[in-house]
Amino acid sequence: MGSKNVEIEVVGVASAMHFLVDALCVCCLYMLLEPLPLTPVVSVIVTYNVLAFLTQPLTGLLADSVRRPHLLLLVSILLLAFAVLLSVIVVMTRAGEMPFFYAVAFLLGLGNSFFHVWGGKQVALKTCNDIRSLGVFVSTGVMGLAVGYVFYSWLLLCLLLLSLNVLALVYVWEEDRRYRWDRRNRYDSGNRYGDEKVFSLPLVLLFVVLLMVAVMLRSLVSECFTSDGVVSGSEMTLLVGCVAMLGKMAGGWLARGLGWVKSLALILLGVLVGWFMRGQGVALALVGLFVVNCSMPITLWLANVVLKGREGLAFGLLAAALIPGYLISQI
Repeated sequence: MGSKNVEIEVVGVASAMHFLVDALCVCCLYMLLEPLPLTPVVSVIVTYNVLAFLTQPLTGLLADSVRRPHLLLLVSILLLAFAVLLSVIVVMTRAGEMPFFYAVAFLLGLGNSFFHVWGGKQVALKTCNDIRSLGVFVSTGVMGLAVGYVFYSWLLLCLLLLSLNVLALVYVWEEDRRYRWDRRNRYDSGNRYGDEKVFSLPLVLLFVVLLMVAVMLRSLVSECFTSDGVVSGSEMTLLVGCVAMLGKMAGGWLARGLGWVKSLALILLGVLVGWFMRGQGVALALVGLFVVNCSMPITLWLANVVLKGREGLAFGLLAAALIPGYLISQI
């Protein structure tokens, strides 16, 4: 069993599931909340986002400690399935009490959280923290958000849930078969990368804080570019999702070719130019959005290096850092 084939399989399946999970969450929320006034819709969506992102440091710690990591994936699938079932019941019974809507947001948020830390850790381990693979994995979620928002319907929701279940079950079965083959043949599947930890605790804390601040600023700047007159209409929503996805993918390949220091310097220069030229048209706003998203795989790769052996926590901390920028932009 070639390790390269395993890497491609893991990245491909995890990225596809990332698209499905984010699309499912948005599709479910909008199908459920469509008849409600704007104010409760916003409060439920903010509740979902806060739960989905701010719980990831905790679920990340769980991902780092559990001996059977795919249990997190199965828990995620169950939570998402219960959320879809509850939303169907609420709509069919016309139960308009707000606790039901928050319950769906709670289930979706936790399911989303469990999936992200599972996927982030598995991709980092199986690919030896390959920065290109990290970029591919994180990129597909934003396109899932756009597709779920534009095309939300009960039919799409059922197809998303069915596809997610099939992919997850096939992947877990294949991983279990591979694990039994490795043990029988005493083969080391190589879920380690790099040297042992060389950072002292104060340096780890400093690096992590700096990375979280960088992620928070990126979230705020990205929201500013997105709101720069770009997201008016379904076509533009899909275009924004596609541009952000391609930016995250490109960032990994750029860093692999130039090195992360030169890449970050180039990205920072591009963001500054884009920022000072804001308001000059949709095309420039999209270019700015593309460039700022190129930094995402670099920050995740650095977090994995600093928190080696705690990749779930690394992913969760950076995900949680997105929320302050998101909330500031909403206010």
